[in-house]
Amino acid sequence: MATPGENATPPVAIVCVGMAGSGKTTFMQRINAHLHSKEQPPYVINLDPAVLNVPFEPNIDIRDSVNYEEVMKQYGLGPNGGILTSLNLFATKVDQVVGLLEKRARPDAERPDRRPVDRIIVDTPGQIEAFVWSASGTILLESLASSFPTVVAYVVDTPRTASTSTFMSNMLYACSILYKTKLPMILVFNKTDVRDASFAREWMTDFDSFQDALRRDEESDALGGGVEGGGSGGSGYMGSLINSMSLVLEEFYSHLSMVAVSSRLGTGVDDFFEAVEDKRREFLRDYLPELERRRQERGEQKKRARDRELDRMMGGMSVSQEAAGTADAGSDVEVASDDDDEDSDSDDAAKEGLQERYQAAVGDNQDSILADASFAKYLHKQR
Repeated sequence: MATPGENATPPVAIVCVGMAGSGKTTFMQRINAHLHSKEQPPYVINLDPAVLNVPFEPNIDIRDSVNYEEVMKQYGLGPNGGILTSLNLFATKVDQVVGLLEKRARPDAERPDRRPVDRIIVDTPGQIEAFVWSASGTILLESLASSFPTVVAYVVDTPRTASTSTFMSNMLYACSILYKTKLPMILVFNKTDVRDASFAREWMTDFDSFQDALRRDEESDALGGGVEGGGSGGSGYMGSLINSMSLVLEEFYSHLSMVAVSSRLGTGVDDFFEAVEDKRREFLRDYLPELERRRQERGEQKKRARDRELDRMMGGMSVSQEAAGTADAGSDVEVASDDDDEDSDSDDAAKEGLQERYQAAVGDNQDSILADASFAKYLHKQR
């Protein structure tokens, strides 16, 4: 996380996810244009390797690093496998990406007229599971969240959620993403120029209203009719399941912000950025301490694992040296065990001396992967 001395208000990273066809890329174009009109240009990242053209100018584009078609050809993959592999390859450069973002978040001494960025917006592949549930998606999200307040914007196709079953499906998916990423989330009901999202807000805040809609959908299904938005509420087991899920998700709704947006007309964008500011404060207040706690736990686990490995190696060396001393002594076996206390002291001294020489050789960077990997090699050279 940027220190207060460098930037009192670090830029917020907005990661846009959503089902294919939900209007996610058009939403990205709208919020990008909105910020440019306010003379607050964001830093834009495109993580969709399969898109041919994007209606905005990304500062970082995965297509500049990874050739999606070449990946499919070389590895013999289909479209989804190509996207997943492209993300995996790009994730190997995540440290460079975060380095660029941190640089743009600070004032530039060489260009004092260029203001630090206030917002980072990230477009993700339409195949949502390839990003959210993959190791590379987790790496990218956690790397962003470790340096900047990060908010997930889940874009919903409003006209397609008009039935209770599709609405509940979207809410369950949003719930799973919230608990997978452990980041603040905003539900963005898009395409409100086609269908008003007031029904969704009512269903999220009024349990009885959703139950009435569920009963209407069940009756429509029983009569063989359909409902606008595709699909119906179902009957029997499906109706019972949706009813139970609506009870469970009441607590989930209380942790979400919901905004209605038309990417085509630009309505609701100001409401979206107000929600982003609320979630930024929520991240710093609630999520950041949890991230720090998890990071500290990982550091302690790594240190304990390193200490166990060090003790194991030292024990192995002690046994080897004892065996070598016994062989040199010939029949005089008593030399190896003349005084147990002296042996213990000399082993401890040897261990401490070796640790000191090792620290001098690799430096003080305990988090260095190179330091971990080269330790056995260093021990071998000392023998």
